[in-house]
Amino acid sequence: MSKHEYIAVSERGGLGFIELNRPKVLNAINRPMVSEIVEAFEEFDRNDDVKVIILSGKGRAFAAGADIDEMSEDGAIDLELLNQFTEWDRLAWIKKPIIGAVQGFALGGGFELALCCDMLFAAEDASFGFPEVTLGVMPGAGGTQRLTKLIGKSRAMEWLLSGDRFTAAQALEWGVINRATAPELLMEETEKFAKKLASNPPLSMRLIKESVHKAVDYSLYEGMQYERKNFYLLFASEDQKEGMKAFIEKRKPHFKGK
Repeated sequence: MSKHEYIAVSERGGLGFIELNRPKVLNAINRPMVSEIVEAFEEFDRNDDVKVIILSGKGRAFAAGADIDEMSEDGAIDLELLNQFTEWDRLAWIKKPIIGAVQGFALGGGFELALCCDMLFAAEDASFGFPEVTLGVMPGAGGTQRLTKLIGKSRAMEWLLSGDRFTAAQALEWGVINRATAPELLMEETEKFAKKLASNPPLSMRLIKESVHKAVDYSLYEGMQYERKNFYLLFASEDQKEGMKAFIEKRKPHFKGK
């Protein structure tokens, strides 16, 4: 793996771990950190030994937002020329399952980063929000789009226009997170679930993830056609043959990702 200044990266047991590592500033996200995050995800995506990726934050917060000091003097033309959010777009191309483990704050850009994950586990005392409106701006890395598609227009409007923080319980009720756990059990529960996924055939998980993402943007008919092609495609894999053979023989399958 590449060397990093703003994140910590590790790998064990078929899992890749990316930990935001600016705890003194509650993991405030700056541009170099985003570059490191994206590159780490892409490296894990190319690593056949890694089946599932876990994203978390070191210290008291997942990420308390963007680094305001970095952008406070930016101008509109500066931002247009910088085009900084193109790096965020690359996260949508990660093929492997991504699970976010959120403790403390997931605010602003930190919440947007969390929404890039396929699933979210959160500590029961975690809080989520988009405070950008209170700073005279708005989300720019997909927050208005991903949140609206996830929870619907009315609830997204409430969250985005108020700038309020919402609890893990509210996020769970609205379907933003998958599970809320005791803070001391967050990583244990996240890793346990990730290991369960890692035992599944990689090609099946990859094409399921692709199909679910298409469901967000496609019509029902278009999505079903996409799903059907992926279903057929898996019958060209060794893992499909092994999985069905193991089922018939009443034994545990041994998947190879081929």
